Amino acid sequence: MKTQRLFDLLEYQLENTPQENAFAKKENGEWITYSTQEAVNYANNISLGLLELGIKKQEKVAIISMNRPEWNFVDYGIQQIGAVSVPMYPTITVEDYNYIFKDAGVKAVFVSDAELYAKVQEAVKDIEGIVGIYTFDKVDGAQYWEEVSDLGSDKAVEDLKLHKAGVDETDLLTLIYTSGTTGKPKGVMLNHSNLMSNVLATEKILPVDAGSDALSFLPLCHVYERMLTYLYVYAGVSIYYAESMETIGDNLKEVKPHIFSTVPRLLEKVYDKIYAKGLELSGIKRKLFFWALELGHKFELNKNQGFWYNFQLNLANKLIFSKWREALGGNVRLITSGSAALQPRLATVFWSANIPVLEGYGLTETSPVISVNKPNPDEVRIGTVGPLIEGIEVKIAEDGEILTRGPHIMQGYYNKPDKTAEVIDEDGWFHTGDIGTMVEGKYLKITDRKKDQFKTSGGKYIYPQMLENKFKESVLIEQIMITGEFRKFPGALIVPSFEGLRDYCGHKGIPYTTDAEMLKLPQIMDKFQREVDKFNESFAQYEKVKRFELLPTSWTIETGELTPTMKCKRKVIKEKYADAIERIYDC
Repeated sequence: MKTQRLFDLLEYQLENTPQENAFAKKENGEWITYSTQEAVNYANNISLGLLELGIKKQEKVAIISMNRPEWNFVDYGIQQIGAVSVPMYPTITVEDYNYIFKDAGVKAVFVSDAELYAKVQEAVKDIEGIVGIYTFDKVDGAQYWEEVSDLGSDKAVEDLKLHKAGVDETDLLTLIYTSGTTGKPKGVMLNHSNLMSNVLATEKILPVDAGSDALSFLPLCHVYERMLTYLYVYAGVSIYYAESMETIGDNLKEVKPHIFSTVPRLLEKVYDKIYAKGLELSGIKRKLFFWALELGHKFELNKNQGFWYNFQLNLANKLIFSKWREALGGNVRLITSGSAALQPRLATVFWSANIPVLEGYGLTETSPVISVNKPNPDEVRIGTVGPLIEGIEVKIAEDGEILTRGPHIMQGYYNKPDKTAEVIDEDGWFHTGDIGTMVEGKYLKITDRKKDQFKTSGGKYIYPQMLENKFKESVLIEQIMITGEFRKFPGALIVPSFEGLRDYCGHKGIPYTTDAEMLKLPQIMDKFQREVDKFNESFAQYEKVKRFELLPTSWTIETGELTPTMKCKRKVIKEKYADAIERIYDC
């Protein structure tokens, strides 16, 4: 593409690979689809309607909604007049909405439903100058989003051309407020060129053709999924939006996508569900399942393990792993994983089942992709986040921090030049805050977050993410957080996999009443101690987890321990489980 403006992607698709099902959502049991032409028409009408409302170039418009085609129509409509979108998570607080509206100077808001409409109404009580709050669902007493579209429907599209021509690739496109665990959120300023550089670089890696289907369920307000939707539009891939996180399994079987993106936590849950079903089997079926799983874990990419292993793995793929692929719709060519570290053992078993999982790396401030493994197995290094994408520079600082420079780097933090100067140095290098190294001189490997590493009281550095990923290979450990800053040794808060534990108790004939009571049984504590001891063998003496606490409830987004992209909020967990941490070190 000659242009570097994102809104031209829709017109590009219309001219080159027009789709009948460019965007789709499911409502009341039926899939509702929109063609490329319909998407273009809606985007144009939204643009003209916003102009009628008095929205000017570089003024801010908020979008607060779960994934749905209307999100895209409004996004493109905002872009075409040179206004700036401010996407926000539907799960944040009224106080956060109020802060962001004020900080960004939001002039209009689009929300999905009645609940969010009520939250936003509360958030804008002390704010003047907002021209309207519009809903994607029809809500009593609220202005419907199509009212904005209708405002522009009788205007000539020719009137829009002048506004589109006035938008430059260096113009601010969006403000994405980071969901940090400390302090107020910061607005990351990205322009058209930032995101387009990512689209053009990653399109060369995409192993799907025009007319393929993608299922989308990660939040569109997060830059990872948002950039991918621009990429899908450019490549002519139809985008189907899952109804919710709870319906992903059913939606995969209905859509039969060729590609989707996820985060490690969701892949772990998929694997745990598969494993739990295996535990429910009996007799020869159970033996076959765990035989296949053992073969999968022994798999090594690009290594010929001989006739007998290859024969068995082919058989396992026909008998067992074919059902895994069917559960994902049967057509998946690629799963991309980002946002957090993926367990190498998990990636290995999916690859053995002919389900390619490619791990990548990036941040909101980098638009987002810095590196990603490529679909060709010869170019994949499991345990790394792949080679750098085209046009990007990376260097490793003396303290191990990953620095990057290139067209993907944000313009800065909105209204915060001091914070910007803290992360972008005078030579243009962005300091990621992640610790890493280059493998084979080409593949980037992430060791940990710089702010998460800590010293024990003995002065030894601990990299918690590395330890946590190893422990999560256990089928009995669902979630874990390593503790021990300025303490004598590393400890761990462990959320067990209760399905795995129930199966263990059943096989061992261990009686119990509730999950919470089960955790107090000496047999269960002994089992976990053996599990911890087994994984400790992989670590240096000073890294070994000496003591741990079992927790009876999972960490979730709703209860506050996880970010919207399912990363642990370490500060929140430390505060919430302060007593449990003290028990670890009360010795």
